Amino acid sequence: MNIHDIAKIAGVSKSTVSRYLNGGSISEKTRIKIDKVVKETGFSPNQFAQSLKAKRTQMVGVIVPRLNSFASNETLLGVETYLRQQHYQTIIVNTDLDITREVNALYSLAKNKVDGILLFATQITDHHIQAIDSITVPVILVGQSYENIHSIVQNDYQAGYEIGKYFGKTNINNIAYLGVGEYDKAVGVHRKKGVLDGLKLYQKTATDYTTSFKLSDAHQKAKQFISKYDAVICATDNIALGVLKAAYDLSIKVPSQLSISGFGGYETTSIVTPTITTVAYPYQETGNCAAKSLLQLLDGQDIPLLQRMDFTIIEKESVDI
Repeated sequence: MNIHDIAKIAGVSKSTVSRYLNGGSISEKTRIKIDKVVKETGFSPNQFAQSLKAKRTQMVGVIVPRLNSFASNETLLGVETYLRQQHYQTIIVNTDLDITREVNALYSLAKNKVDGILLFATQITDHHIQAIDSITVPVILVGQSYENIHSIVQNDYQAGYEIGKYFGKTNINNIAYLGVGEYDKAVGVHRKKGVLDGLKLYQKTATDYTTSFKLSDAHQKAKQFISKYDAVICATDNIALGVLKAAYDLSIKVPSQLSISGFGGYETTSIVTPTITTVAYPYQETGNCAAKSLLQLLDGQDIPLLQRMDFTIIEKESVDI
């Protein structure tokens, strides 16, 4: 038995069987159908994995949204370090937050015979799903999750919930939240909801404002409203740095007049004055986990469909507790 035989009996394409064996994206109905054929025929997925291993290029594609991001760079370092130790070459494609380039990169990397792809996603569109469904190499999402696609994410909701509770326990009541658009499900939706739910536990709320991931945009946006609040919870450390600069420009003292916190654990939060309270994410460990998981898929091993990383709240000088 081979892939062609399994596909013919199950009434699906060879690429669908390939994605099934690689742990890729297929519907639950199709997965059950192929499961039945595999069991009835006695076909061993390990045989397929071994044949794949013999044909490997020892190259893994990594698609990143930008190279001027602490989170992306640290995660990428974790990926590259692990793959290098396993004698794999990392091919990096930077898309500069261009969705079209991101989707095209999926097709291009698959065409160039990489063994697998790690997609550092900011948003998942129908075009992404179409590309992932049509290529035969396994894809793991990093930073976002999607049904039936292997994903590794930060625990954004729980992290937001904990920082919401952190502020909820203080005497601070007049709070703003400066986040990003809901196109980014992890940061723009889950992280914000966690913060608001954590505050709600203490009968508190936060007025919601939106900016981009850029420090300069956060700086200009913050100057428009921070004088009305006693605290700003920021969706990222980059945004928090923009708020800190805005406070300096407006002669607002931090933390006696304005408390600030962020997410990410960027190194810069430790060298500014005052240092910024933040939720630290294990980005290098995330990259290591993503690379290891991809190689496990290539070897025919089972891995969880969704993996969430841990986090730590690091208390510094920017919150008046």
